[in-house]
Amino acid sequence: MSQATELRIDDIAPPAPGYWATAMRKLRRDGAAMTALATLIVIILLCAAAPLYARDIAHTNPFESNLSGTVLRHGKMVEVLGAAHNPLRLGVEPIGPSWKLGPYMLGADGQGRDVAARMLYGGRNSLLVSFAAAVICLVLAALTGILAGFFGGWTDRAISWLLDALWAFPVFLLAISLSVVLIAHGIDIGPIRLDASSLALPITIIGVIYVPYVARPVRGLVLGLRQSEYVLAAIGIGAPSWRILWFDILPNVISSLVVFAPLIVALDMLTEAALSFLSIGVQPPAASWGTIIHNGESLIYTRPIVAIAPGLAIVITVLALNILGDGLRDALDPRAKLRN
Repeated sequence: MSQATELRIDDIAPPAPGYWATAMRKLRRDGAAMTALATLIVIILLCAAAPLYARDIAHTNPFESNLSGTVLRHGKMVEVLGAAHNPLRLGVEPIGPSWKLGPYMLGADGQGRDVAARMLYGGRNSLLVSFAAAVICLVLAALTGILAGFFGGWTDRAISWLLDALWAFPVFLLAISLSVVLIAHGIDIGPIRLDASSLALPITIIGVIYVPYVARPVRGLVLGLRQSEYVLAAIGIGAPSWRILWFDILPNVISSLVVFAPLIVALDMLTEAALSFLSIGVQPPAASWGTIIHNGESLIYTRPIVAIAPGLAIVITVLALNILGDGLRDALDPRAKLRN
């Protein structure tokens, strides 16, 4: 073989990066999305460290009332619930924030509980409910959307009718209605038993109510994929339906589900906060950011930080989730190149 026709390894072009590798590279170049992701990671780590903060820094149990407790402030012991600052000195007023890392950094609530410690514990429940509900929503939406779009016929009509029935209710009205009924009686269906205090109850309610908002776009996507050449070819050679769904349909749906994920988590967090504020979400003694806002409602004029702090946590988390969702959409959507 002559030198002119000799094939050298150096002349072989490296393989092109795959779809997911390309998408992740684009996502890493998105500064806003990376900042949002870092913010979410910090929030999750802080909430995960709630027991350490309560035990080693705040030295308090955020789930027990501390009506007669005292704390060291400015070199002297002061009451956690002191006399109210009004002319008649009627009522009690919780201690304000110290803004220093330590006991009652964000002050106390009406029961003398450490607000900062409850914020971290509440964040754990808010994040758990939001992420778990999003998983339920995405799994059910993918299942119903793929089945309806691929099989069509009576399967499509039955699933579409069920989704339309859920869609007909305003989402918060449906969530409130289900919560009022199930919080009062729990769930007792055969082997499935959930009492009112179980976090699985709000997780299930919130996860189900948003299924139509994801299932309908997934169904539309699968209807288009069903008519694609490679799917029609697979059907033509007699490939079993499960193989087509698993190897041809699902991989093309996953990217859309990934884009939906942070947006659904954000919606779930707002819904959980609304239900907990109305006392039909996370039930005592557990706490969430929504329940802490509810507890701080009566202190809004004297100790507004009790309600403002969890509200800001919700705003920052939801904003980060939405920015991350935008970044994922631009990274995973091939048409994003045309917009950039």
